[in-house]
Amino acid sequence: MKIATFNVNSLRKRLPIVLDWLAQQKPDVLCLQETKVQDSECPLLALAESGYEITYRGMKSYNGVAILSREKPEAVAYGFDDGGDVEDARLLRVVIKGIPIINTYVPQGFEIDSPKYQYKLGWYDRLRKYFEKHLSPDKPAIWCGDMNVAPRPMDVHSPEKHLKHVCYHEDARRAYEKTVAWGFQDVFVKLYPDRQQYTFWDYRAPASLEANRGWRIDHILATAPLAEHCVRVEVDVEPRRAKDPSDHTFLWAEFSV
Repeated sequence: MKIATFNVNSLRKRLPIVLDWLAQQKPDVLCLQETKVQDSECPLLALAESGYEITYRGMKSYNGVAILSREKPEAVAYGFDDGGDVEDARLLRVVIKGIPIINTYVPQGFEIDSPKYQYKLGWYDRLRKYFEKHLSPDKPAIWCGDMNVAPRPMDVHSPEKHLKHVCYHEDARRAYEKTVAWGFQDVFVKLYPDRQQYTFWDYRAPASLEANRGWRIDHILATAPLAEHCVRVEVDVEPRRAKDPSDHTFLWAEFSV
């Protein structure tokens, strides 16, 4: 099974990039974040012509998650179900071949002293409780998406300059690590613990890609029963070099199941 994740930063705007990548790489599942399209305007026809099933939940102009899959999901759930705000345009869970796949677009946080940052930290706490309610660490499951956290110093360029950045601040990393510790393993780190590889390069620094000044904030994680079957993980940088690209690129993992 080949699973991929991509913060598309506007599905309609990057549709050619998505369709080209699907045709070339042929994943079983592609999780998209920041689709920025309300449900009524999702480009369903073009996506259907690719041969993929599409499960989606969006909002106008921002947020939005979608999952493209070769097989129709056996079950679908949107957002949190904990009595708080649903946030169904940031969290999508499907079951494919008996495996739960959770696609998340974690809030970025804006600034350290912003209420949005506290909301981000609370979002991770809610997510861990969501895992406790719906999953088991002893059974196969996948969690992927744009986590808006670079977990290790090697996961961001010039880490000493980003200690107060909302995607590298110690509280954000701690919240992410606590959620991962529920029972997930980062399959990229598992296979390549010493490889430095980024998935995001800021638009505001046009030379950042070629200078390799980026962030690894997009992740694919799996519970132990599935992580042990992960045979390959790669970041495809070429779509970031395409015309009118997203600021992120595709990350994919292959499991021998």
